[in-house]
Amino acid sequence: MAMQWIATRPGDLDVLSFEEVEVPAPGPGEVTIEVRAAGVNPADHKHVARGGEFPRGVGYEVAGVLTALGPDTEIATGGGAVGDEVVAFRVQGGWATSLTVAAADVLAKPAGLGWAEAANLLLAGATAAEMLHVTGCAAGETVLAHGASGAVGVSLLQQAAALGVRVVGTASEARAGEVERFGGVPVAYGPGLADRVRALAPDGVVAALDCVGTDEAVETSLELVADRDRIVTIAAQHRAEADGIRVIGGTMPASKTFRDAVRADLLAQAGDGRLVVPVARTYPLADALDAARLLQAGHPGGKLALLP
Repeated sequence: MAMQWIATRPGDLDVLSFEEVEVPAPGPGEVTIEVRAAGVNPADHKHVARGGEFPRGVGYEVAGVLTALGPDTEIATGGGAVGDEVVAFRVQGGWATSLTVAAADVLAKPAGLGWAEAANLLLAGATAAEMLHVTGCAAGETVLAHGASGAVGVSLLQQAAALGVRVVGTASEARAGEVERFGGVPVAYGPGLADRVRALAPDGVVAALDCVGTDEAVETSLELVADRDRIVTIAAQHRAEADGIRVIGGTMPASKTFRDAVRADLLAQAGDGRLVVPVARTYPLADALDAARLLQAGHPGGKLALLP
């Protein structure tokens, strides 16, 4: 048996229940993980509000230890044995003490990567990687990132710097230092944003990567970037079709294929320190709703992790 946060019906955090559940033995192509840390992401509870099948587990990424493997089963990075430290993404029901998942979603955890960091790397990191990929960002270019101090934005800044891409990134004054810390050029959002970006990038920005989905982000992107194929959003789906800009998301087949393909590389980068996952706070698993409320309230100052 295990403890797991379950969404009982569509809704906000009030529909989540901390329950004892049976963990099935792994069949062929499956493994069981004892969770050491679970990541906390906006999508964890936002997707509950949209409906679907209930009851269902909450949480998309975890780090932990293998406790069982199904017959003739290997994890995504090859091999795997009881006691191995692993990361799993994308799973259903990661806010748990233990769970059985598809082995194809499980990868070896680098020894140098902490539990909380490992459990918060792949959702944000793979999203950022895809944003850079679909907009064709290349060395020597300058691009605009909206929401550069958030979880996806911080990963995006680091991955862009590794590519030789200069990023002008929007953030509040209080978070400007975080943008600078990870290699970006901070710019305050609000009235006059486009002019401030022009002052920081007199030769223009060739792409815009929107992590926030505000009308300001979309309008500024349209004003500054001539090629709409080089504008991507993860949060303004309602504007994408009307304005002819790209939208990506983890449930879209092309996005899932790309994100699955970059997981091992992101783990390697994090394992040797090239990709940092700032963790602001950890919470006992039983206090998951407190973590979710802090995330809903705005920037928590870094990632949050649940520790069983």
